[in-house]
Amino acid sequence: MFILQIIILLLQLFELALLARIILSWFPNVDRSNPIIQFLFDITEPVLRPIRDMLPSGGMFDFSPLIVFLIIQVLSTVLRGIR
Repeated sequence: MFILQIIILLLQLFELALLARIILSWFPNVDRSNPIIQFLFDITEPVLRPIRDMLPSGGMFDFSPLIVFLIIQVLSTVLRGIR
């Protein structure tokens, strides 16, 4: 189904945005007022924040992106199985 393919594509694009955000976190001097960087934070933070709030504090490591990647993989697998 066409709609499922679009949803899977959107999930893949979100994974790329999340990966970009993770890589940007390695560079603390990145200008967060840059429109592209701000866009990445704007689209990923609403998904990461609730998961981050549920997880216990991991010290200096944020495991919420890993949880989101796992959720996206499960969703993608389920959606591919529906086709």
